Amino acid sequence: MKRLLEEKDAFHDKCRERGLKLTPQRLAIYEAMRYSKEHPSIDMVYQKIKKKFPRISFDTVYRTLITLCDIGLVKPVEGYGYTRRFDPNTGQHHHFHCVKCQKIVDFYDQTYDRLTAPSKIAPGYKILSKKVVVEGLCPDCS
Repeated sequence: MKRLLEEKDAFHDKCRERGLKLTPQRLAIYEAMRYSKEHPSIDMVYQKIKKKFPRISFDTVYRTLITLCDIGLVKPVEGYGYTRRFDPNTGQHHHFHCVKCQKIVDFYDQTYDRLTAPSKIAPGYKILSKKVVVEGLCPDCS
């Protein structure tokens, strides 16, 4: 319970720092993301939020998710031809992507964390983050 209150306070602090209103809809969208075990799409979040706020628009959910990305509370998941998804886990980790069912699973691996940029890129580019995406079939689709 204490951790939940601390996370809610951190959300409020981030919003205040950025001059964002603390609306019930914004909090509900953040909580839907924060406690998600998936990497939900905008539509998945919209369907969940619509149950509590039937008049909320898809655009409001979309804009709020983009705002949450901008302030560092969620991250977009890079897509390769599938619906844009979002990740509530902002810590260092990598993804397994099932090419059949589109499930995305977090995994942690220090070997991947230590990867460096290729020598042709390293001198001219500033690397801000690294993630590895492994694609294949999950156990349900194998």
